[in-house]
Amino acid sequence: MGSWRRVGAMVLAAGLVVGSVGPVSAADGVAGAVRVNQLGYGAFDGKAAYVLSRSAVTRYAVVDRHGRRVLSGPVGKDVGEWNAAYPHVYQLDLSALKVPGTYRIEVPGLPSAPFEIRASSDRLLTGAKDKAVSFFTAQRDTAHRNDARALVYETPEFVDPDTDQTVGELQRIGGPVDVTGGWYDAGDYLKFTHIAAYSDSLLWASARDARRPDRKVPAEARHGLDWLGKMWDERTRTLYIQVGVGTGNAEETFIGDHDIWRLPGVDDNLTDPSERFLRNRPVFRAAAPGQPISPNLAGRTAAAFALAAQVEPDRASARRHLETAAQILAQAQTKNVGQLVTSLPFAFYPETAWRDDLELGATELALAARRLGDPRGRTWLKQAAYWATQYIEHEAGGDTLNLYDVSALAHADLIRAARTDRPLVSKLVGDLRAQLEIGASRAAADPFRAGAQYDNFDAVPHAFGLAATARLYRTATGDRRYDAFGQQQLDWNFGANAWGVSFMVGVGRNAERCPHHQIANITGRTLTGAVVNGPNSASLFDEGLGDHLDGMNPCPADGVDRYAEFTGHGSRYVDDVRSWQASEPADDFAAIAVYALSR
Repeated sequence: MGSWRRVGAMVLAAGLVVGSVGPVSAADGVAGAVRVNQLGYGAFDGKAAYVLSRSAVTRYAVVDRHGRRVLSGPVGKDVGEWNAAYPHVYQLDLSALKVPGTYRIEVPGLPSAPFEIRASSDRLLTGAKDKAVSFFTAQRDTAHRNDARALVYETPEFVDPDTDQTVGELQRIGGPVDVTGGWYDAGDYLKFTHIAAYSDSLLWASARDARRPDRKVPAEARHGLDWLGKMWDERTRTLYIQVGVGTGNAEETFIGDHDIWRLPGVDDNLTDPSERFLRNRPVFRAAAPGQPISPNLAGRTAAAFALAAQVEPDRASARRHLETAAQILAQAQTKNVGQLVTSLPFAFYPETAWRDDLELGATELALAARRLGDPRGRTWLKQAAYWATQYIEHEAGGDTLNLYDVSALAHADLIRAARTDRPLVSKLVGDLRAQLEIGASRAAADPFRAGAQYDNFDAVPHAFGLAATARLYRTATGDRRYDAFGQQQLDWNFGANAWGVSFMVGVGRNAERCPHHQIANITGRTLTGAVVNGPNSASLFDEGLGDHLDGMNPCPADGVDRYAEFTGHGSRYVDDVRSWQASEPADDFAAIAVYALSR
């Protein structure tokens, strides 16, 4: 689903695991490049690489680390033009390589691309997953101590739907409340219930479904749930949705989070009156106390607590989580649903689907009840089945697993919960297959077999979502028809794309280097495990990247766009700290990566 996600960021702009060694230009006298999955391949997985070329290519060879030829043959058919500079793309099938080791591809006139094969892909996936989890640790908010006594404000009015600039002064309606902790949402310091609940649900699902015990994922999931618990006031039945405000008001009497580039530790000690909502960050609520909560928020927040109830070994804690989930889901608005509530402004995260969230919440409650012997489980199972049917009737067909559509996870878990209801299971399997076909049809026409729309926002998380859905489908049905497609989506995310870039920081020699992230940019620390948007619509860059903000370290230092010549198919990727459109990491991106790599 296309979106103006993180519009507030627009204000800022006002194992060896290696693919090809970066972009090559005509000045180098090189005819193209070879692209591989920089994470590496499992011995018995499908293995595809790609040749991006200015001239026709007919054959290739693979050599081991000693230079001995171990595989050779004709390239696959020319699958089409990438752009005017690179009119040829060829797919190489390396599946015959099964002996673990390090290899290079040799194509006459093109740079080689070392890559690794492991006996099993498990270690490769686990290593990348652990890095994505470490990103959440880096995102923990340990700086804003004033959040312990935050004040609550009325929903502000915005200048227009596509900006986060408010009108007038914020109006206090309550508080203080303790909203310390949690995770920063992206490259800024705002915190959102909508995204935290989604991310935490995926972390808990990853912990639940892990093949072997994993301490890191549950630890981060608990950190996220602790904060979600603070955002739900059980006494007044109030769900808070946001900490902080993106930018200042039209009258310029105060500024917001996106107006300055700084480390988070300075905020509590700011003294200028215009910085008062950075020093004492406002909190906003989803609805008045006890009033119905936007169903998308209620469903996914309930799901996070209910998933924790399925995982936590302490039964007393699990029962408390189940009760919290039940309270929140029971308060969901299910009639006369208008514009959903996600963030302020709504344009940051413009979600339109909500029945999938209710299906997910009810499903996870039913599974938690089964584990804990709670008799309400049957009622929640019926609710889940109802909302799944409503989703398939009213909302299916336009999106796949990502922040804005959680139906694939909901369907897979509902199949587990309602396995004896064959008509329902058949519907759920059919919709999982339909979602995969959305991606598979795109991949069939794409030179690099991408199933996501990389000329739009959120291509990388969509690709991870498709990879996860392929495995969910196989688990539910035993049908392996989408296995190769799922692997292709991981290949694309880890470097087998036109730019030859791994979109997870710290994975691969040619990974994202200059994330749009304040802490990483100012401190110079590598933001290992961060997952970025990746390529986006080329039109978003038509007006350039803008100036560097005060305090922003230029990255790359020379200011050169190393990937300009690979702009194609309406998409562009820019690895520059100013490139929020392509290089900003986010919690939901990392969360779907953890989930895809855990299964």
